[in-house]
Amino acid sequence: MNSETRNCQNCKTDFTIEPEDFQFYEKIKVPAPTFCPECRYQRKLAWRNERTLYRRTCDLCSKSIVTMYHPDSPLVVYCSSCWWGDGWDAKSFGQDIDFSRPFFEQFKELQARVPRVALLSKNSINSEYCNHTTNSKNCYLSTAAFNSENVMYSSNTLPGKNCCDVYRVEGAACENLYESINVHNSYNCQFCYVITSSFDCLYSFDLKGCSNCFLSSNLRNKSYCFNNQQLSKEEYFKQLSQFNLASYETRQLLYAKWIDLIKKSLHKSVIGESCVDCTGNFMFNSKNSKHIFDSEKIEDSKYLSVTLDMADSYDVYHGGGTRCERIYESHAIAGDFDAKCIHLSYDNSFVEYCDSVHNSSNLFGCIGIQKGSYCILNKQYPKEEYLLLKEKLIEHMIQTKQYGEFFPMSLSPFGYNETQGMVYLPINKEEALSKNMRWQDNITITKGKQTLIPDDMPDSVMAVSDSITSEVLECIECNKNYNIVTQEIAFYRAMVIPIPRKCPQCRFLQRLALRLPRKLWHRSCMCDVPTHNHERKCQNEFETSYAPNRPEKVFCEGCYQKEVL
Repeated sequence: MNSETRNCQNCKTDFTIEPEDFQFYEKIKVPAPTFCPECRYQRKLAWRNERTLYRRTCDLCSKSIVTMYHPDSPLVVYCSSCWWGDGWDAKSFGQDIDFSRPFFEQFKELQARVPRVALLSKNSINSEYCNHTTNSKNCYLSTAAFNSENVMYSSNTLPGKNCCDVYRVEGAACENLYESINVHNSYNCQFCYVITSSFDCLYSFDLKGCSNCFLSSNLRNKSYCFNNQQLSKEEYFKQLSQFNLASYETRQLLYAKWIDLIKKSLHKSVIGESCVDCTGNFMFNSKNSKHIFDSEKIEDSKYLSVTLDMADSYDVYHGGGTRCERIYESHAIAGDFDAKCIHLSYDNSFVEYCDSVHNSSNLFGCIGIQKGSYCILNKQYPKEEYLLLKEKLIEHMIQTKQYGEFFPMSLSPFGYNETQGMVYLPINKEEALSKNMRWQDNITITKGKQTLIPDDMPDSVMAVSDSITSEVLECIECNKNYNIVTQEIAFYRAMVIPIPRKCPQCRFLQRLALRLPRKLWHRSCMCDVPTHNHERKCQNEFETSYAPNRPEKVFCEGCYQKEVL
């Protein structure tokens, strides 16, 4: 079987389906995709609202709740206690299949009736404003926080403790972190990017096994390095004492130096460890997998982002933690086996086109079912009848060219501008509407209510009084209002960090701008060091997330190891 070039029905660009892709599609019995990989990724992004939260009333108990669904949304929304409780039965909303109409049209009708959970938060305590969170405690405005405690304004803490404004931290030792990105098993660090097993480091990049490093990069097993210069312990702290870290003005100068440091440092073509025959970035302990990003323990898979412990799967965004196998075109899953086109669903097997189903098996086109089996559109059937109807429905969907495709973006319960799509693949309203996406015109924001303007904020955090928690601040970037909460000011004082002048969303976007896109380009190594076993320029080529027009100096794995280690 040869590779085949097709034209994406969404963006009209050509994409290639490789022989191993056809083998996978044949194995799981789905047609080859009609969307290119990036449009398939965007389609799932459009179903994930992490950060746009509202207040509305639970439609069962009438309690005021925080939710990812706009108050004007006609969807039925239950608080977590009601949704996970026994006070309702998803099967009571079951409907018959109408083979004279497209499946997605019928699924939309079911969507309008079945209750949805306000936030995806399980076994978490005092974390009312957190979404996609499990087994966490005392967290605030954080997403994808797992087994975390005292985490604020952060994303993907797996786990984290006493952290603020961090993105993608992993390992039991991750504690006392601020404004850091891609951190593994590190402690007491601020403004660090790509660090492993390090502690007491500030404004640094690409450290491993380091401690007490300041404005340093590309170091291994070093201590007391200042601007990459080795100092004695006494001289290091003498140099560090010249900076008033409690001062906002000082911190702004240091941030600019940090950004410049990152740009001028050496960059490895791919960030990953213990991977065999893999392409992607930020991938670990994986094998035989392609286009893998922010993922670990992946086998025989392709087109995965933010996944953990997954095998024999294609096109998954946010999944794993508990082993997943044979997954296709799915989002927000854990512990699933043999699942196609599912959303927000855990611990299932042999399920297709399902939304928010859990601990179930043999479901097709279902929403909200827990501990169920042999249901189609939430209607219960005997096993034999279910199997016959399922095959008939699949054939119907093949004829209408719907089978094998993830849910359309038009069926997403969110406006595109409420979702992660606007974060990773931003578009304007006109483009969204032209592609039949939804758009939310009334996202809740507050402006013009500030009681303390940035110019009147004390420069030093030590001069800030407890009354700051009663003030309304104004973001210097977008002019939106924001607040400082009690646990936040306590964190800033303990870590000697000035009050931020930007709102949480602008700080999040600023962090994200430092990370590479989840894309690959074919490039050559930029190393021209003659002692690296090559004459003139290295001839090695690779797939990397560094676009050719970026300013960083990018080395292949071999040259990078010779230069850094």
